[in-house]
Amino acid sequence: MQHLKQARESAQAETDGARQVVAEMLGAIEQRGEAAVREYAEKLDGWKGEIVVAPQEIERRTRDIPAGIRRDIEFATARVRRFALAQRESLREFATELAPGLLAGQRLVPVNVAGCYVPTGRYAHIASAYMGIATAKAAGVPTVVAASTPFKGEGIHPQVLYAMQVAGADVVLTLGGVQAIAALAFGLFTGKPADILVGPGNKYVAEAKRALFGRVGIDVLAGPTEIGIIADDSADPAIVATDLVGQVEHGRESPAWLITLSRGLGEEVMRRVPALIEKLPATARDAAGAAWRDLGEVVLCESREDAAQASDRYAPEHLEVHARDLDWWRARLSNYGSLFLGEETTVAFGDKASGPNHILPTKGAARYSGGLSVHKFMKTLTWQRMTREANRELAQVTARISRLEGMEAHARTADERMDKYFPGEKFDRGAPVKS
Repeated sequence: MQHLKQARESAQAETDGARQVVAEMLGAIEQRGEAAVREYAEKLDGWKGEIVVAPQEIERRTRDIPAGIRRDIEFATARVRRFALAQRESLREFATELAPGLLAGQRLVPVNVAGCYVPTGRYAHIASAYMGIATAKAAGVPTVVAASTPFKGEGIHPQVLYAMQVAGADVVLTLGGVQAIAALAFGLFTGKPADILVGPGNKYVAEAKRALFGRVGIDVLAGPTEIGIIADDSADPAIVATDLVGQVEHGRESPAWLITLSRGLGEEVMRRVPALIEKLPATARDAAGAAWRDLGEVVLCESREDAAQASDRYAPEHLEVHARDLDWWRARLSNYGSLFLGEETTVAFGDKASGPNHILPTKGAARYSGGLSVHKFMKTLTWQRMTREANRELAQVTARISRLEGMEAHARTADERMDKYFPGEKFDRGAPVKS
């Protein structure tokens, strides 16, 4: 493996400052509740209006959205919902007889309240609204509370608001940042604390979710977005370069990695990327230029197995494969948030409208975690039921193991059942715990 271009900096963002700020904010909000949230909303976002968005306000702010934009949002939401419903149908409840008279199984139960955060900073993240909300609803969550940042001092961005409505949000809060995450977690303004928090955000949002994890569930600890591309000499360098640039516009801290089996392709992509960045609008140009300069990498590998190993080490959030024998790559690759096979698909399709969720693990978390799905909103609950006769064998084994562990009280719960159900019978209960 050889680097044709190596990152200048680490993608690991400094978090100490964010942790201190978030800890102070969460402490203040937990102590003073909605009053503290309102103060932060005014101080940080300039928002003095109502926090809970009334249905008539949603109608007023979305009524002038052009029909074409409405159709696009509805189209994309329907795709995400359809994929999420297919995920839900892949799960099943079951019951199985493990031994005569011992029946065990599982139930699938959605959480009661989901908090879905939709960021609005450099860009209005319309897609994040339906990615979180529609997926929660497909899982059967009864109450979805959504929150998004005020946009230019006039409440939630109208198109984000419309996406929230189409996706099925039950309550909408005009709140951004840490104060939004805290309000969702603590049930402020709604009286319904979230069981799980989902949605992307900046380092402060990510830190707030990390700090609250345990009290509530979270989707993933998402950092700056990432793209990895595997490409051999059959790949089109123009498309590869365009796709790399398509992700680094997210921000200055967004890594982009090209793993190639062709030196010629790698060098051609490196030649094209700066020119593509220069043609972007100013905001995107600044973000993409810094990200590619500081965090972009191009790695040359000798074989496809070497390339797969390199990709799995990166464990990218998004992974595109522009190479021959796509079925081999799909079977071999194991560490990624979402996989895009062939040049016909691209990360942007997944980000916006193709169906699979775009809220995905970053910073190597794809080694052990997948992205947001209906599974995140559901609990797999086990149950068991048994006859008295089934106690005959199981109670003896339980008593003996419990006593081997030194847990006499555990053993006696089995003893009581043996004595009650099989009076006068002799059982091997193990040696009683002496001390």
